[in-house]
This record gives sequence, structure tokens and C-alpha cells, in this order.
Amino acid sequence: MADILTPALGESVSEATIAKWTKKVGDAVKKDEVLVELETDKVSLEVVAPADGTLAAINAGEGDTVVPGTVLGQVSEGGAAAASAPAAEAPAAAAAPAAAAGGASVDVAVPTMGESVAEGSVGNWLKKSGDTVAKDELLVEIETDKVAVEVSAPEAGVLTINVESGAAVTPGQVIATISASGAAAPAAPKVAATPASAAAPAASGAHLSPSVQRVVSENNLNPSSIAASGPKGNITKADAIAAIGAASAAPAPAAPSAPRELAPREERVKMTRLRQTIARRLKESQNTAAQLTTFNEVDMTNVMALRAQYKEQFEKAHGVKLGFMSFFTKAVVAALKEIPAVNAEIDGTDIIYKNHYDIGVAVGTDKGLVVPVLRDADTLSLAGIEKGIGALGKAARDGNLKMEDMQGGTFTITNGGTYGSLMSTPILNAPQSGILGMHNIVQRPMAINGEVKIRPMMYLALSYDHRIVDGKEAVTFLVRIKQLLEDPQRALLDL
Repeated sequence: MADILTPALGESVSEATIAKWTKKVGDAVKKDEVLVELETDKVSLEVVAPADGTLAAINAGEGDTVVPGTVLGQVSEGGAAAASAPAAEAPAAAAAPAAAAGGASVDVAVPTMGESVAEGSVGNWLKKSGDTVAKDELLVEIETDKVAVEVSAPEAGVLTINVESGAAVTPGQVIATISASGAAAPAAPKVAATPASAAAPAASGAHLSPSVQRVVSENNLNPSSIAASGPKGNITKADAIAAIGAASAAPAPAAPSAPRELAPREERVKMTRLRQTIARRLKESQNTAAQLTTFNEVDMTNVMALRAQYKEQFEKAHGVKLGFMSFFTKAVVAALKEIPAVNAEIDGTDIIYKNHYDIGVAVGTDKGLVVPVLRDADTLSLAGIEKGIGALGKAARDGNLKMEDMQGGTFTITNGGTYGSLMSTPILNAPQSGILGMHNIVQRPMAINGEVKIRPMMYLALSYDHRIVDGKEAVTFLVRIKQLLEDPQRALLDL
């Protein structure tokens, strides 16, 4: 059997609707022949046959919503005559594939995990073997060194797990099967009963993804009280985070009955692949580059005044809020053009100077720090930068980043100020030669023209590779950013 999988749907597109099947169960198909058309809110996609053979099963019908990696159906390779005969005798199998061939199983396969990602690790299963599952119910997350991919049930039925949590898997590998628990005759009533039986655990968190489950557990939230906005009525991470504020405003519950001494003094947890990769890359960066950090401070008065004056008009005109990141990105690009060594990298005994400005923007997620890349930032307006950074941040927090979204950056900006950081020394994102650290804006007394005035000040930190960037260049780079932010009109006049 060859699975027909839902392909990647594009940046920030998480689901699609089946528009039309061009074949029915039992039909002979040829490799690369179009079998099904998918529609998203952006584009229409065609899914082709993975091999020559017979269309043996259709797992998702027209109008159903599917996500990348969902098994849409199966093609039996070779033996077309044998497969088509039962289909002719029982054409209703297209509507109830789980009961086809007297209760045949449907494979749960590892989806495509992104370009150049060869393997991942199986996370904690949300169900166990023998449990009844509903179609599209979340079963497990596959963790890679960059992203986590959710795997849902392609069909309703009984789950059999083939690969345990923690095991390494590859794209296309079958990690579980789902089968009807009875003969073909009672399949119709079983399909009707399965969603009803799966509805009860939904209120108690059976359909929560691991990232959502973590937020719920750490904040003692009741899943049944969280308003769900995700597909199929699932609770998203954003829903759970929004519920934290509501829970904190509610009356405090009675003191916990469990005695404090029952809590474990230590807990050993295996690092995720993403955390292992972060640790390895940061240490490699420290060991490889001659890292040094230089500091300066910027008076944010004029940028904040400009933002306050135009933020409402800006949002109405462009459909996005005006933040500080667009000003910093513009200033960084201007400084990189003036000091090209900070936008370069070392390759052996060569220096590679980049004439493009792809800015990495560090984003903190519940699984760790990721750095998606804003391409050709020098060609973008303030609105374009805000939209691009917003889309990348959302994709990072939702776990929808692709490998290509995080590759090829020439310089990185990290904003510790969102967490209240006053000052830090960021570590280089190898093989880049520079990273700018933004920090918290603090009201401080400053000497202005012989007078003490209170000004909103931010410390800036530039960590750089001293092998390629000299101290004079690093200081000049940071001073240039300071000048552009304290007098933002300079950027408009290209001064």
C-alpha cells in the first residue's frame, strides 16, 4: 500500500478542504495522475498518485478539512484486478474506508517534516493501543531539531501503536495503525458511535496538543472552560494563554490539600531534539568565533513620539500595528550597508561579503528559541517589515515554520526587552558575524544640554566575531544605529 498524503500547504497555511476526488475506490490509477484537488484560503493544490495501482481507499471525503501529512487515501501497488473486484462488489467502501475488506487497517504515517529534515523523535502519545479514536483527533507530535509536527488520526477506529515515544522515525514511516473493531456489516453504526464516544474526553483534554497541554498543566487550567478557536473545535495554544488571564482574575481556589513534601525534589526529563540542537549550536558558536560584545544606549523619545503620533493612521492604512522592530530593522540595514563586515561571514580562509540583507528575528516559543529569517529586509517598507515579522512570529509559536524559513540569515536581532531584560550579551547565530540585542525601555535621568531630564532609554548590545569585525567597526555600527533611532527622520532622508 502507498499512502496518499496531504502535502505542505504553504507558509502560515495550516489546513485545506477537499474539493474533489477525480477517481473512486477500485479505479486503476497511474503514478503522478491527479487524484484529488485541495483548496486553502490562499491557493488550490493537486495531489497525485504516489504509484501505479488501484485506488484502494478514500479516507477523507469531499468537504472534509485536512492538515499536512493527513493520509487522504491509499493506492494498492500492482494487483489491480484483485483490488478492483471487491470495490465493484462493495462501492460503499469509499464512504467507510475503515471497514473496507472486512475491517482493514489504515496506516498512521510520519508526515514530511521539512526540507533536509531526515528524522524526528516521537513525542508522548495522547492515546494508547486499544483506545478508540476519532477522525482528525490529535495522536502525537513528531519533534525535529527545528519544529514539531502534529500527527492526527486519518480515520476513526481503534488505535494500535507501532513505535513508542522517544523513538527516531523518518518521513513516511508507519508509526501506528487504525482499524475497525468489527466486521464490515456493523461498520456503519460503529462510525456513528465513534465521534460520540470521543466527545467526552474532549472536555477533559484528550484532544490537547502537547504544547497546549503544557500550558494547561503549568497554569492549572480547566480545558472545559477554555474557548476553542482551532480547527475541528480544538484548543490552540493562543486559546490556553488567553485563558490564563481569565483564570487569574477568578477567585482563588482553596489551598491545595497535597502536602508540600510529596513533590519530587528532582525530575529528570530528556531534552527535546530542538533543545539539543540549540545547546549544540550555541556551544559551537562560542568555541568557533572570537566573540566580543560592545554596548551603547539609545534615547527612544523620538521613535516613541513618532509611533504614538501615527500608530492609528498606520494601522488603518496597512492593517498592521506599528512597532519598534521595523525601526530597528531599518536602522540595522542602514548600518550593515555602511559596515559590510558585520554582514559577512568567514569560510575557511575566505570572507564572504553579503550584498543582501536577510535579517533573522529571534522568537521565543514554549519549545525553545528559533530564528526565522525576514528576507530582503532592505526592500521592505516599515509596514512590510511589521507584516513579515508578525507572520514569522505566529508561524514560530504555532509550530508551522519550515526549514527554509530559518536558513540563510545574514544578521540577527534579538529582543530580550519583551521579557524585561535590562542588559545581556547575546551569542552569535553562526556562521553570522553579528547579532544585535535589544533590551527593556527604562525611564532614567539623563543630562540633556546641562539639564537633568527623564528619558526612555534602552541599552543596546552588539556581539560580533572579532576575527572579521574590528572594534572600531563594531562601535561605529552601534553608534550608527543609535543615531538613526534617536533621529528617525535621518532614515527617511537617507542620511
